[in-house]
Amino acid sequence: MDINFNKNEDHNKLLLSEFKQKLAKVKLGGGEKRIAKLHSEGKMTARERIEYLLDKDSKSIEIGAFVGDGMYEEHGGCPSGGVVIKIGYIRGKQCIVVANDATVKAGAWFPITGKKNLRAQEIAMENRLPIIYLVDSAGVYLPMQDEIFPDKEHFGRIFRNNAIMSSMGITQIAAVMGSCVAGGAYLPIMSDEALIVDKTGSIFLAGSYLVKAAIGESIDNETLGGATTHCEISGVTDYKAKDDKDALDTIKNIVDKIGDYDKAGYNRIKAEKPALEEKEIYGVLPKLRSEQYDMMEIIKRLVDNSEFEEYKAGYGQTIITGYARIDGWAVGIVANQRKVVKSKKGEMQFGGVIYSDSADKATRFIANCNQKKIPLVFLQDVTGFMVGSKSEHGGIIKDGAKMVNAVSNSVVPKFTVVVGNSYGAGNYAMCGKAYDPRLIFAWPSAELAVMGGTQAAKVLLQIEASSLKARGEEITPEKEAELFDKIKAKYDAQVSPYYAASRLWTDAIIDPLDTRKWISMGIEAANHAPIEKPFNLGVIQV
Repeated sequence: MDINFNKNEDHNKLLLSEFKQKLAKVKLGGGEKRIAKLHSEGKMTARERIEYLLDKDSKSIEIGAFVGDGMYEEHGGCPSGGVVIKIGYIRGKQCIVVANDATVKAGAWFPITGKKNLRAQEIAMENRLPIIYLVDSAGVYLPMQDEIFPDKEHFGRIFRNNAIMSSMGITQIAAVMGSCVAGGAYLPIMSDEALIVDKTGSIFLAGSYLVKAAIGESIDNETLGGATTHCEISGVTDYKAKDDKDALDTIKNIVDKIGDYDKAGYNRIKAEKPALEEKEIYGVLPKLRSEQYDMMEIIKRLVDNSEFEEYKAGYGQTIITGYARIDGWAVGIVANQRKVVKSKKGEMQFGGVIYSDSADKATRFIANCNQKKIPLVFLQDVTGFMVGSKSEHGGIIKDGAKMVNAVSNSVVPKFTVVVGNSYGAGNYAMCGKAYDPRLIFAWPSAELAVMGGTQAAKVLLQIEASSLKARGEEITPEKEAELFDKIKAKYDAQVSPYYAASRLWTDAIIDPLDTRKWISMGIEAANHAPIEKPFNLGVIQV
């Protein structure tokens, strides 16, 4: 291995160490004191509940662990958006589990909490996955009610989705393991089956204080909406559990009886590990996002037996396309090539840039994968489409539009891995969040933005300097350098993968070595939902 490999490896392992430290902090939710308080009440934490519910030593993936990172600091923060979501296995059946974290503002819903819950339901609907709700929430976070209550993608959409999923035949099970108040009370009751934990679980549209204020009735919360009330008097809930573990054991037994599902039929054979060492990814991936490298070296460390059948290898070389297997599943890979290559005309092309020929190749390959019912995996390290008169006259907009059209209309499941850069329209063409990937996740090396930090800072500096000059201020070289550094620091914070993950622009940040697991579990989930419409590109310019 050369010295650059070692430098890259050191850098990427430092990024990974930072990621693990941040994740460990996030997993504490509202902090150790609040966890201890929960335990003193005889309750498990959200993460403990999920761990107990899922099959022991089975694979799982967490959606949105970094949601809320750096947000709502004036309100005390909202780690993981106050809700933990995992895809895993219950009695061997793949499910998605949503658990309110009562250590974070008593499980209250911030705006980002609503967005994260809706993402969980979207995953369940797209993949026909059974969904389990572990409810322990004080309801809407009132100081921010205007940002979560009335709009289309706000709190009320949750219950609309409950109804839609029920009509789709998607199993929904809810366990009320703490507070479940006001509008939130509808979620468990709109599920197929509802459980409630005795003495700690409660469901009501209005608590005892509000009841007293509204109608003058004096009543305690347990009598108003506790387990005995709802299991023996109102009939609102179906099962009464003596404690958290009893409720979770009941859920396991319910899931255990669910019948098999109609499969989409994606091709899978016995899985094989990559022939090349996966850990070498850390050394292949460069320290600087502007440096060139061979994406094929990444691909060969992700796919079974390191075998890759390249499609149109000599054409449109700034995008790599081809067939492989990941954990036994057949996949079509569309990846940005990050090394300088020669075009078919002998011209040099910059790595990471999408040219007309590479967009044309990708469009055709995506259509082929749809024809053959092969899931698509996009490996993003893209700076955008090629600009300049030559590209414009050659029809780059037209060819880019064809690729975007193919990605948009693709009916096979798509999975997006943000390996490095994800800039501008390149994010769109390579199946960014707006293009409905079943899962989209980033490596710690990722950057998501309209353009790179240095380029953006230069553009913003020109605008700022012009504005200051118009007001009569002198811009010295020192002042200009100070402005540039200030602008770039702010922009760099926004291109961070953590900034994207906190806002759910990606589903997760992961260790590159977990990529195969995420894609495999994603395709397994997608296999629950047969394709219901044919692939059709619509009207495109040729």
